[in-house]
Amino acid sequence: MVKKRTASHPPGAGRLIGYVRVSIGEVQDAQIDALRAAGCDRIFEEHGPGPARMLPVLSRLLGDLVADDVLVVVRLDRLARSATDLVTVIEDLQRRGVHFRSIGDPIDTSAPRGMFALQVLGAVAQLEKALTAERTKAGIQAAKARGKLAGNPGLRERRPEAIEAVSKAREKIYIDKLIASSQTWLPLVRQMRPQHSWDNVVWVLNRRGQDWTVERLRRAVHRMVRKTLAEQELLVRSPRRGPEDHLMTLVAAIAIADPHLSLRDIGTQLEQMGERPAKGGKKWQPSLVRALMDDAQRLGLLPR
Repeated sequence: MVKKRTASHPPGAGRLIGYVRVSIGEVQDAQIDALRAAGCDRIFEEHGPGPARMLPVLSRLLGDLVADDVLVVVRLDRLARSATDLVTVIEDLQRRGVHFRSIGDPIDTSAPRGMFALQVLGAVAQLEKALTAERTKAGIQAAKARGKLAGNPGLRERRPEAIEAVSKAREKIYIDKLIASSQTWLPLVRQMRPQHSWDNVVWVLNRRGQDWTVERLRRAVHRMVRKTLAEQELLVRSPRRGPEDHLMTLVAAIAIADPHLSLRDIGTQLEQMGERPAKGGKKWQPSLVRALMDDAQRLGLLPR
């Protein structure tokens, strides 16, 4: 269930966008009142448990935020369930020029003091990973000291039930990792698919500092769809486009990767990539870029 609430905000400043997540049996009024008092332009509400499932409202909200926006929550636990997940989301927002503020915690990435708190949080996330690895290593060493062989005895004996159990456990780990990271990549997939090819989607994601291949991304989306955490339409085959459409789809991908580029900036990028206008010449005039963007909007490759 998605609800948007509006409030007044001083003109000229970046948008303050509030996010409320309400667990079962919890009352959201206190969160909404705090976000209104903070001056949020809009407030998005999400109802349902967070740890065991995707948060579709948050996922779409993160994808819609643009540079200079400020995402505001009442507490850090409304945005993520671990320090590692939280840092991942905030770092992705930073790369896009979006700020983050938690009213109940000393984190505001638009201010130096808040950035210091974020650095501390990043150190906590690294400590989380290190402690997990240390506990795993200690458990293995303790087992060896008791004379136990490392690994699963059922697997060593090739028992079918053990192999199936391990396969299910690996699948769960994989799905959990996808869910934890999905807020940094799934909104863009939803924005671009199926109008854009998988190659274009991967190109834009990697331009935003991620590391995907077409095979890995398709596999991830397939898994999310199978678990009903993403829409089936994302897997629909993208329209076939002729060689003459190459420049149009490339311009659309550049504009999606950085929505704040001017027509001249996009032309400069095309020149740096060695792309030449279809009618000849080496220089990209803004009018040529505009014509390609108009075509892309007409075909649904770019929002109007």
